[in-house]
Amino acid sequence: MSQVNYAAMSDEELRQYFLRHREDKMALRAYLDRLSDRPRHIITTVDDPDFDAKIQATVRRQMQASDSNGEAAV
Repeated sequence: MSQVNYAAMSDEELRQYFLRHREDKMALRAYLDRLSDRPRHIITTVDDPDFDAKIQATVRRQMQASDSNGEAAV
């Protein structure tokens, strides 16, 4: 098996590669490492009185972003 350069792939390319090659544990590890390296954006907390509104606004933004990119929402 030839070496696959996961670092040269975009996030989406790596994701698609792993979905097509689910037996490739190194691809999964590379993808999970990328996800864990990203800074986390906290939308709200459980005790926030605006919890529902913030969640709904975030979902709407993500759906609009997905629509504008021609992608399905994840």
